[in-house]
Amino acid sequence: MKILASLREWYEEDKRQALTFGVSALALALSFFDVRLRQLDPAWLTVLLCGVPIVRGAAEGLWREFDIKADVLVSLALIASVIIGEIFAAGEVAFIMQLGAMLEERTVAKARAGIEKLVRLTPRTARRVDGDTESVIPAEQVAAGDLLRVLPGETIPVDGVIVAGRTSINQAVMTGESLPVDKEPGDEVCSGTVNQFGAFDMRAVKVGEDSSLQRMIRLVQSADAGKARIVSMADRWATWIVVGALAAAAATWLITGEILRAVTILVVFCPCALVLATPTAIMAAIGNATRNGVLVREGDALERLARVDTLAFDKTGTLTRGRPGVRHVHSALTDMDGPALLALAAAAESRSEHPLGRAIAAACPDHAAPETFRMLPGRGVEAVITGRRLLAGTTALLADAGISPSAADAHAAAQQRAEGCTLVHLALDNQYAGFIALADELRDDAPATVRDIRAEGVRVALLTGDHEEAARHVAAALHLDDLRASCLPEDKLRWIEDRDREGRRVCMIGDGINDAPALKKAFVSVAMGGIGSDIAVDAADMALVRDDIRRLPHMLALSRRMMRVICINLTFSLVLNFAAIFLAMGGLLSPVAGALVHNAGSVLVIVHSALLLRWQEKNARKSTGCPLTSTGAGRNVNPSI
Repeated sequence: MKILASLREWYEEDKRQALTFGVSALALALSFFDVRLRQLDPAWLTVLLCGVPIVRGAAEGLWREFDIKADVLVSLALIASVIIGEIFAAGEVAFIMQLGAMLEERTVAKARAGIEKLVRLTPRTARRVDGDTESVIPAEQVAAGDLLRVLPGETIPVDGVIVAGRTSINQAVMTGESLPVDKEPGDEVCSGTVNQFGAFDMRAVKVGEDSSLQRMIRLVQSADAGKARIVSMADRWATWIVVGALAAAAATWLITGEILRAVTILVVFCPCALVLATPTAIMAAIGNATRNGVLVREGDALERLARVDTLAFDKTGTLTRGRPGVRHVHSALTDMDGPALLALAAAAESRSEHPLGRAIAAACPDHAAPETFRMLPGRGVEAVITGRRLLAGTTALLADAGISPSAADAHAAAQQRAEGCTLVHLALDNQYAGFIALADELRDDAPATVRDIRAEGVRVALLTGDHEEAARHVAAALHLDDLRASCLPEDKLRWIEDRDREGRRVCMIGDGINDAPALKKAFVSVAMGGIGSDIAVDAADMALVRDDIRRLPHMLALSRRMMRVICINLTFSLVLNFAAIFLAMGGLLSPVAGALVHNAGSVLVIVHSALLLRWQEKNARKSTGCPLTSTGAGRNVNPSI
């Protein structure tokens, strides 16, 4: 739905522009067949619709910033053509140049609302407790030291410390963790995170602009402002093109005394094919990406992706499924095996709202119904199944009942925790019964994806807010090059900045709100378009529509193929330009013929770029093909943990 809304918005914004180009094209066609409208050349309409904006933009750039771009030369050619009466040539040049500009604009991201959505996450109110009085106040009025109460389902208004009550907190907004974290008195909580189950009282510590959520908003803003944009090739060379064109035209006029030749040089010197070389290839590559389930939101994202040498993955929801599953059941009872113990636990958890409880219940759908059920926020559940009392939850819950595991059971539990599992301990009729180990499971396609990315010469890193053991298990399973665990949003941002200072170009892959600053800061970024948050998608340059990470190696290869096509387009357009200039200097090309030569060159560039639409990787690992796409080689090293 998010992607459909973006496409609908793009369509509405571009309807007027499409109408303008349609009218301009019709006017040029009528002029070409010498159709007159009350003795007026229809090409004048194209000059007004397409040419005037070019001249105005060039004049403003020169006047305000002395910024010489390709549109300066185009403006000179337009004015000169109009002066000598070559209206069709002026209209054709204006139309082609505006077509190139339109293609570039359509590849540039529209105004995004990611920061606004982050701001909307900020809690508006807080419950302040003063003695026996509880009052609802605006969140900005909370002062450090205030005692606040947070009910189940409410968002925590400021950073603070729990002083009374137990609960589970969904911290995905800050850390991206797939599971809620149990909290008790003395534990810290962050603004923007969600209280899931039990009510608790907290003491405010960091308020207003100092809170975690406000700090993340500032990180997103600063990361976006600091990201450099790639300048188009035509504009990069515009100064030299303008100087060369003026010098050639002036020399020809002085030597031959023919103003027509000078104007023809200005017309053929217009970088029409040069301007179209990059955006047409980008548009075709974007079409290819769309067919493969990737929405490209930033126009130059594929250019940047071609130069990436490091891919940094968030863990939860990208390399993993983003939801817990039962990995192992350990029974400490001699008269009950693992499946039977799991069935009892599933019956007890069948009424639980906790993600771990739901995962256990889903693992054994054919379970009995509990006779009684009680949820203990932040600790676990208590239930009676077929007359037997079962406790399922933390070791603290069992300890309160005077129950503890044996040394052998504790050792088995430690082994599962070392592999990144979260444990739910069980007690049956006041006897330790065992535990269930749950973990966020790897995607089936994650190993092949990482292998193919590394085969492209790109390093793969893992940046996750999850704890060290879970991150270490994933890094070892996928043979990743680098690992950073327990990352807050600023930690991921700092890691990318460090790589940037080393001269590395990082592509960040993420899905959560906590990934937004890193997605903004990275050289190029990809969000999971299906399960990813709106804010992550808005912050990223590209989005995987179907959350298919197997598309990433194809996108790397496609981006490099696109840069090769751009190199060929640029070379061809420059050769065509210089050939046309020599012909114009010799008087062999008129302004109209020169414009037609440029039109033919532009068509060839468009056709060559269009081949990217259906390009599929065959031997893409060998086909970088252009010095613009060189990347650092990946190394097969162990995870740096």
